[in-house]
Parts: sequence; C-alpha cells; structure tokens
Amino acid sequence: MENQQGDSLIISDQVKVNGNLTPLTLTTEGKLQWTTEKGQHSLTVEKEVLGFTIQGSKIIIKAVTEKRDGIFCSASAGGGALARKDFVFEPLSDESLHLWCQHLRDYINSLGRPKRLFIFVNPFGGKKSALKIYFDVVKPLLEDADVQITVQETKYQLHAKEVVRAMDLTKYDGIVCVSGDGILVEVVNGLLEREDWNAAIKMPLGTVPAGTGNGMVKSTLDSAGEPCTASNAVVAIIRGHKCSLDVATILQGDTKFFSVLMFAWGLVADIDIESEKYRWMGSARLDFYGLQRMLCLRQYSGRISFVPAPGFEAYGEPTRYNGEFTSTQSSINPGQEQHVKAEQYSYQGPDVDLTNLEWRTINGPFISVWLHNVPWGGEGTMAAPDAKFADGNLDLILIKDCPKLGLLALMTNLSDGGHVKSPHVMYLKVKAFILEPGQRTKDPTRGGIIDIDGEVLARGNGTYKHDQKTLMTYDKLQITMDQGLATLFCPVQQ
Repeated sequence: MENQQGDSLIISDQVKVNGNLTPLTLTTEGKLQWTTEKGQHSLTVEKEVLGFTIQGSKIIIKAVTEKRDGIFCSASAGGGALARKDFVFEPLSDESLHLWCQHLRDYINSLGRPKRLFIFVNPFGGKKSALKIYFDVVKPLLEDADVQITVQETKYQLHAKEVVRAMDLTKYDGIVCVSGDGILVEVVNGLLEREDWNAAIKMPLGTVPAGTGNGMVKSTLDSAGEPCTASNAVVAIIRGHKCSLDVATILQGDTKFFSVLMFAWGLVADIDIESEKYRWMGSARLDFYGLQRMLCLRQYSGRISFVPAPGFEAYGEPTRYNGEFTSTQSSINPGQEQHVKAEQYSYQGPDVDLTNLEWRTINGPFISVWLHNVPWGGEGTMAAPDAKFADGNLDLILIKDCPKLGLLALMTNLSDGGHVKSPHVMYLKVKAFILEPGQRTKDPTRGGIIDIDGEVLARGNGTYKHDQKTLMTYDKLQITMDQGLATLFCPVQQ
C-alpha cells in the first residue's frame, strides 16, 4: 500500500468517499489528494487539517476551510474567515485504516504543534462575549486538533497575572488569552515577575479577539493577510508557528511595568480611558468620544526625550540623558528588604547604558504622544503602519499642533495608517524614551492621563477618576526596549 516510487508519496491507497472508490494520497509535502465525480480535491495538512478521529472503519479528517459568500474554499490561499469542515474517508481494510492513522498522526506530530494549552477567558472584556466565543469557536477547534485544555476564567483585574506567577509552566506548551489586549499584558507581566523569568518568557502566547481593541491579534493575523476572527486566531495557535515580540520596560523609581502594545499620553489616552463611561457601546465608544474630544481639543505642556533609531536622527534637538530613575538601596527599610530581594530575582529590564546614547528632545505643548510596538492599536486602528514585532524599536506618532478640521481628517485615516502622512504628524522610530508630562495649557490645574496597553498607568490632578490609585504617579518616566524578548503564536513562521 505504501508507495515506493519516490520521496513525494508517503502513502497512497484506494478508499471510499461517499460510497465511491477513489485513490487517496498523502505526499511528503503534506498534501492529501483524492478525486470525486466533482473533480480533484486536496487538503494541505499544515494549513487546513486540525486532526482526525476514527469512527468504525472511517477516518474523519477535522479541517478548516475558508468560507466566502457562503461557499467553502481551500484555506491554503489565505485571506478569508475559517470554518470547520469534516472530510470522511473509508479505507478498504483494517490494515489500511491502521497505516493511514499512523502516517497522518506522524505527519501532524512532525509539525511541532502545541498539545497542552492553558486558556484565560475574560468574561468582562468588550461586549462580554468571551465565554460565548470560547464555547462556540475556541473549544471545538482545539478539540478537533486533540489539544488538551486547561481553562481559567478571570475573576478580577490582575487575576491572570497572579495565576501566571505561580503556575507550573512545564505542564503547558502555550498560554492563550480569549480577551482583549489587557489579559495578554497581565500574562507578560506575570511571566517577567517570576524567578525563572528567563525561561518563562519563552512560553508562546496567543490571543483570541474577545475585547474592545484586540490590537495584538489584529497585528499578528494581518501580518499574514488573514482577517481578525476568532477562528483564524485559534487556527494560528493550533498551527504552532511562532514569532518574537519586543517588550518595553516602563520605569519610575523602583516601580516597573512591562508593555507589549502601546503607550499614550494626550488625545489618544484621553479617548481610550475617558470613553470607558460608554463601554456599553463596544468599540464604537472610541469613535463617539473621539469626536467629542476633537471638538473640545486639549493640549498639554511637557517634554519628551528619546534615542532615535537609525535614519531618524534629524528629529528634535540634541540633549543629554538625565534619568535618575532608580532609588538607592539605603532608602529601603527592614520591612521592605525581603520584598526587594524577591524582586531582584525577577526581570529588571534591558541591560543598556543609556548615558552613552545619542538623545534628542522635543518640548511641548502636545496634542498627542503615542508610542506603538505593533502596527494595530485595535481592529480598526492601524496606529503605526511601519511597526515591527521584533525590531527593538517603538514607533512614535507625535502631534504638537493641528487645526480641528485637519485633526478630524487625520483621525479618519487611522483605519489604513494614512494619518502618519499628515504634515501635522511626526512619525519616527525610537529605541528609548522619556516622558515629562505637564498640565493642560488652558487649565494648568488639570493634568492628563498616561495610558499603557489600554489601562491607566498614571493620572494627573483633575482627570477622569483622578481619585483612583494608579501604579505610577503623573511624573517623569522612562521606557526602554528588549528586542524579541517574548514569543507569540502567529499564522506563519517568522
């Protein structure tokens, strides 16, 4: 039954399809090929086959195909939303059935796919649809792929971070977040706060869109020309391809936070955070409140300093590094000593001498300061069209001054990244960054909001919910990059 004519065939044999005999072939390139009365058919195992089951004398191939205008097409071409589809083959003998199962299993195992996944489901994000997405899409696809699943619903903010800090990572091949971007950020911070952070951060991470923004999963899927759907995201995780991801360390005194998506101060942060009062609107809240903010435009005093990436040295004026971001050990009292020692075993940020780098500076006032690690800030916002996952840079999108009509035109181009071509926008890449935030120019009693990955990092006086506690104060802070520190599941190997 096994074909001995060359390396191109692994196995070829007669099987029944819908009661009709046809030759079925599995090639060394991973193509399943057969013929019916409708013509030639094929499945690419790596891209389209999730797994298989045995039902009596039949092999049921669990696959995904693209569904366009109600018609199922091959998923090999890419670009369409994926849907589950079964293909049934009936070998003519028990021996043939056994051989087909063996070769299919061996080929699928050779692809290096994850077999055990820990899944966080955030039932509170976006339109509160994560549980439905998990049961309707995520679970069935992973079961088709014979992936062992451990599920944890998040109960409160930072719950995922707590779980990740304590979990036995050797039991899993990856961590998946059925949520917006917030749970992914918690997971990254939890991994980097472990004593074994150096090994822990290599754990592949996946996201399934179930929040308001979904910027990370949109970026990974769009990089391969795939739509941002839950099914495409899950299939990308099942395939097991990986890419590296830069991680930013935000530092203020002894306080650290690790970011993977974006940092904002000014207009973008105000829209992102203050629009939470309209969360019931879903992602439409951002457009609705964005229009309000542009009509009542704010500017903020302050200063930014940065180390430009090669090719962007012309922006700003020369300056020197003046960090002083870490406090001395002498300020630690005995009650804090044990906590500080424990922290020292966790990730402390990239080891780089910032004093010897070529720093530049730009003074305010500013309408918006926006830094991005990946291209998409949300499913409809291509914030940084030139951003790369692991280039060691942050993309800085800076607006100092802009008339309201020009700003409205600029914001309407966010969906395709056209805003960066506006004469009112400075768009550059930076390797390190310092923000010295100031007050509103028209109301110096009020400060601004510093937004990191969709959450409030710091609030100034007189801001929305300014009485709530934040991780950092509304003061000078520093951002440095660690190139390719984390690992993501992605649609194609990078």
